[in-house]
Amino acid sequence: MRRLFFFSNNKNKIIEIKKIFNNFNLELLSLIDLNISEEPEESGRTFEENAKIKSDYGFLKTGISCFADDSGICIESLKWKPGVLSKRFLNNFKSNEACFKSIIKSTKKNNKQNAYFKTSISLTMKGNQNVIFNGKIDGKISEQVKGRYGFGYDPVFIPKNYNKTLAELRTKEKNEISHRSIAVTKLINFLIN
Repeated sequence: MRRLFFFSNNKNKIIEIKKIFNNFNLELLSLIDLNISEEPEESGRTFEENAKIKSDYGFLKTGISCFADDSGICIESLKWKPGVLSKRFLNNFKSNEACFKSIIKSTKKNNKQNAYFKTSISLTMKGNQNVIFNGKIDGKISEQVKGRYGFGYDPVFIPKNYNKTLAELRTKEKNEISHRSIAVTKLINFLIN
């Protein structure tokens, strides 16, 4: 079995990614497994740059092939932001609910519903050697906050050709279409070929 280090502290992401990896003969380690608490500053201007900062850091700390992701939502009514600042944007509000209501209000005011989620994964197997995998899912902002599954912006994002938010889909169903699963599947195909 090959060991692979997923550089993340996000419990929801770890659960989601471990489920995608279940069918492959790869042992997936996380920061918790390796007892690492410090993380580098995500100072990149793109999802790819932030993912690379984290995967390089993880590889340098452990010597184990490491991958990291950076994901976010880009919303047309917010001039395609928050993008790489998605987590900070959400944390600027007193609650997720307050953030979602603000997004829905902006969408209605500007009459622009389009949005997309993007994930970039960086895999570091040797010092300064990275392979990048991207995943993207188009959709729109819902008119209401809906669903109790998922995390982050899932309760306000309706994928294209769906009438439910990502938070209304169970993990298995979400993993069939999500931006993260698209990028992770590309990563897995690269590893097994």
